[in-house]
Amino acid sequence: MSISERGIISTADRQRGLIRYGLPAIQVLIFVGVLVAGVGPLLWLLKSGVSTSQDILSGPMQLWPSGIQLKNIPDAWNRVQIGAYLGNTAFIAIGSMISTLFVCTTGAFVLSILRPKWGPIITGAVLATLFLPGVISLVPLYMTVLDMPLLHVSLQNTFWAVWLPSAASAFNVLIMKRYFDSIPRELIEAARIDGAGEFRIFRQIAFRLLGPGFVTVLLFTFVATWNNYFLPLVMLSEPKWYPLTVGLAQWNDQANASGGATSAFNLVITGALISVVPLIIAFVFLQRYWQSGLGTGGVKG
Repeated sequence: MSISERGIISTADRQRGLIRYGLPAIQVLIFVGVLVAGVGPLLWLLKSGVSTSQDILSGPMQLWPSGIQLKNIPDAWNRVQIGAYLGNTAFIAIGSMISTLFVCTTGAFVLSILRPKWGPIITGAVLATLFLPGVISLVPLYMTVLDMPLLHVSLQNTFWAVWLPSAASAFNVLIMKRYFDSIPRELIEAARIDGAGEFRIFRQIAFRLLGPGFVTVLLFTFVATWNNYFLPLVMLSEPKWYPLTVGLAQWNDQANASGGATSAFNLVITGALISVVPLIIAFVFLQRYWQSGLGTGGVKG
């Protein structure tokens, strides 16, 4: 005899006409609403990225009254120097992913596998930092970058000034700790009995079993770094180091100062359109790892 699970709406209720036809209609409306809220801004950005400034300002919801302006893409690339800013953004993102992966995996390995006596205190302290606004630590980070402890060197206007602060992410540490916690303890103990050291356990067990966890952390770091504006704005004061977010904002301010804000507004929108393309590509090809980071994660015991 099969036993069916009962939800909020029972099988008998589903046979009623109001529920039978009303529930699918509500589901369709919710789906359309979520689709419009999620995809709508991207479609508007795509439409505005190949429109004139006058069309964007006078008819933001109209479809190309003056025609599709594909020349916006090469104009933005050359006039706004999108290529240089995009290269800086990619370099910052790659460096941040490498530094984050090193810091977060080693920290999570210590807290989850080595389990020192002070581990719960450190875990609680790391968790507590999630409740603090990021702007609170901005001044200490800036002062540390200006005068590195022990080394007494300034990292301002170098990519290290952005890589190092973004590496110590409490959120990513807790994600990796959750993945490490899912490794069966019997597997760790068996490796130690066979004579494996902690580094060998970390290299041969963790990296083989927790591939999705590593990719999840890299994705979160990539998206956060790619969209980061405030930290590079504070740490990098020379235009040659600007990522795309800061470069677009600074170029827009210069256009406003010179009185050409209206004519150059479409190029700013085109630059924003170009900036989201790598994020969309990364999400499309790696979405299953992204979703696993939002679930339980780890391996089954």
